[in-house]
Amino acid sequence: MEGSGLWEHVLTIFIASALINNFVFARYLGLCIFFGVTKRMETAVGMSITFTAVMVISSVLSWVVYKYIMVPYHLEYLKIVIFIGIVAAFVQAADTIMKKKTPALYYKLGIYLALIVTNCIIIAVPLINAGEEYGLFESIALAFGSGVGFSLALIIMASIREKLDLADVPKSFQGLPIAFVLTGLIALAFLGFSGMITL
Repeated sequence: MEGSGLWEHVLTIFIASALINNFVFARYLGLCIFFGVTKRMETAVGMSITFTAVMVISSVLSWVVYKYIMVPYHLEYLKIVIFIGIVAAFVQAADTIMKKKTPALYYKLGIYLALIVTNCIIIAVPLINAGEEYGLFESIALAFGSGVGFSLALIIMASIREKLDLADVPKSFQGLPIAFVLTGLIALAFLGFSGMITL
């Protein structure tokens, strides 16, 4: 696949991963972080940037390691362990940098930053890349699209949950129950994108 055909395919993967196959609203993955950091917009935006950066960088590194080390030496069966190790290294680096540069945001993200290491979306992207045998540009498109889709989910949810503080929510629905209801309603809206692009 060369030229314009490749770039069309890359764009298709990006749009599909951000909207149609959104990990939160279509695949229901990454919900622990999704519900944890969407109480405030500031933490949602901070997590969005960190999550997308870690996802893209770890996806590229995972692709390089998989293609040039694991496949030639027939180590594909170790991909989950190796991919988790790659992600852990970058999260530790992000953790250290954030602690030094933006300590306020670091303490607000708290345990959720550590949860990125074993987050199912972060691990799913390199596994999908390996399973689909994507090239480098396709892998980057999937990772960046998934990061944008997850960021979109966090920001939409955070903007709604901040306004819920002022709403008269029935006592039995306060907190996590109303968040689940809202997630379901947003997921229904995202179903409108299904069928828009066929991979």
